[in-house]
Amino acid sequence: MKTRIAASLAGALLLAGLGIAPAAPAAPHIPATVSYCGIVWGSMADSVAGQGTATISNVRTGRHDCFDRMVIDLNGKVKGYDVRYVSAVYTEGQGKHVPLTGAADLRITLKAPAYTSSGTPTYYPSNRLNVRNVSNYSTFKQVAFLGSYEGQSSFGLGVRARLPFRTFVLSDADGGSRMVIDVAHRW
Repeated sequence: MKTRIAASLAGALLLAGLGIAPAAPAAPHIPATVSYCGIVWGSMADSVAGQGTATISNVRTGRHDCFDRMVIDLNGKVKGYDVRYVSAVYTEGQGKHVPLTGAADLRITLKAPAYTSSGTPTYYPSNRLNVRNVSNYSTFKQVAFLGSYEGQSSFGLGVRARLPFRTFVLSDADGGSRMVIDVAHRW
């Protein structure tokens, strides 16, 4: 033991005399945790307070390699929204239960009506229970329009499981905006 310490001390003194610092011990290699497709989203509610004058004009969906996407087009700026997993979804105003296909229900509420100030509809899907055909999607199972009441509109998104999601808003050059909801294919 004394011989090993003496050799280490002699080596350190030799290196110091040459102006070279001894190498620090190597840190242990810890492999990085790699998330699915780099997704770092969670499944907790996402909410922004505010009430605007935007109205809903359209809903679109799309499939991507790592997630399914829902886009809500608005005439005007999105000011407030709430997106969260719930045990069940209900129609706006009447409060009727709307069963959704899938193992988890995501409720999307926007502080924006689907009608003008004079009551003319700005968004009225022909089939409120199946707004978009998502039959071949990995995560989405059903998109339902829950209605619009007192300046607020809601959608129910039936998904395969309670999976990570993200929400964000994009502004358009013409003054409109888009509310985007992405739900990952898996954790």
